[in-house]
Amino acid sequence: MATGDLAAGLTEVLRPLLGAGTEVENLRALTGGASRTTWAFDAVTGPQRRALILRTAPPDDIHAGMELEAAVQAAAADAGAPVPRVLVASDSAAALGNPFLICDEIAGETIVRRIQRKLDDGGRRELLVQCAQALAAIHRAETTAPGLAEQDPLAQWREMLDAMADTTATFEWAFRWLAANRPAPSPTCLVHGDFRMGNLIVGPDGIRAVLDWELAHRGDPIEDLGWFCVRAWRFGSPAVAGGVGSVQQLIDAYIAAGGAPVTVDEVRWWEALGTLRWGLICILQASVHLGGASRSVELAAIGRRTAENEEDLLEIVAGPSDRVPAPAARPSVEVGAAPHDRPTAAELLEAVEEYLTEVRDGVPGRLGFHARVAANVVATVRREIELGPDQARLLDERLASLGISVTGRAGEAELAAAIRRGDLDDRVDEVTDVVRATVRDKLAVSNPGYWERPL
Repeated sequence: MATGDLAAGLTEVLRPLLGAGTEVENLRALTGGASRTTWAFDAVTGPQRRALILRTAPPDDIHAGMELEAAVQAAAADAGAPVPRVLVASDSAAALGNPFLICDEIAGETIVRRIQRKLDDGGRRELLVQCAQALAAIHRAETTAPGLAEQDPLAQWREMLDAMADTTATFEWAFRWLAANRPAPSPTCLVHGDFRMGNLIVGPDGIRAVLDWELAHRGDPIEDLGWFCVRAWRFGSPAVAGGVGSVQQLIDAYIAAGGAPVTVDEVRWWEALGTLRWGLICILQASVHLGGASRSVELAAIGRRTAENEEDLLEIVAGPSDRVPAPAARPSVEVGAAPHDRPTAAELLEAVEEYLTEVRDGVPGRLGFHARVAANVVATVRREIELGPDQARLLDERLASLGISVTGRAGEAELAAAIRRGDLDDRVDEVTDVVRATVRDKLAVSNPGYWERPL
């Protein structure tokens, strides 16, 4: 819907609620949000100006409808969680072209690295306590909203991976570990489903609002604690719990806020499942680009982040390892592939990478962000050209050591199938070495040094 038409539709929606003279001003699209389109605007009624947020999205089978999202936010607010006040929500597409939700705009910061830079040790401890308090409030909220489903995430993501038919040896190993080590279930409650840094508005006084409720459901409360601890949501911080504290500190603050008792091992199990979930989401988001539904360099790039989650899963299910995989050879850049001249393909990509880095540093906003992503993509392709042939040879040798004669990606698929069947359960150490070396070869191309950085 064009911006002018959207403003007109908003005006018609708001006038019965705010007054016949209400006008919509300063309507602009905001960045961020993988499943919802978000807009900010001002609703002006006489001398009154109210800053509001609009969220719209077509209905799907994964995310909560807008009316359900509003209902669970209201329930969470009644239980003491900080949430934006919802003005109106509708699952009908008649007014704005898609189902929508309108809520108050909350001032504050959502960009995690900016939040981290402003926090000292005391500030991080206080923020962790506030996160635990918000989670405890969410988990004691009413769960009577119509349509609020109960979910078993382990079964849900097993079904999702089977439907994608794009598994990995690491994922299959993780599923077996998760099934064998699953803790006893906790009483079901309202689960936010995406409680993490990046979905919190933070001000000088701490958390002002918990955002993005479209994955809310009934389930095990420890799911939210484990997801908060997934490495991706630490944004480079060594602190496991959201980048602001330890798991035990999170647990202690959660119990002090009225949450049910929980152990570090239980949170660790849910962290593993959350890591697996994020890895599958990376594949899903790349498939949106590959299938043509939304062509995007950002979506394309995220597919290569799957290996990061594989490395993190191996850290949990197999334990840490500082062993360096056999290095892949780096071919000379002095001679190009015949009959082509210098610069070589790798050298040309390096030049494009340097140019995009200049663009990234000189252009603000979304365009600059996409230039950064594009520069990373070009660097990934360059490294794959340089390292890929030797990595392919090493993979085939590793597969052969396990008795798998199929080569390349088909061999990887056969290894994954053998792990799922339990065929290699008597060769765990050998399988660990092969899987970890393969993952780290992928990281050498997509994110060099990732596995060496502190968890």
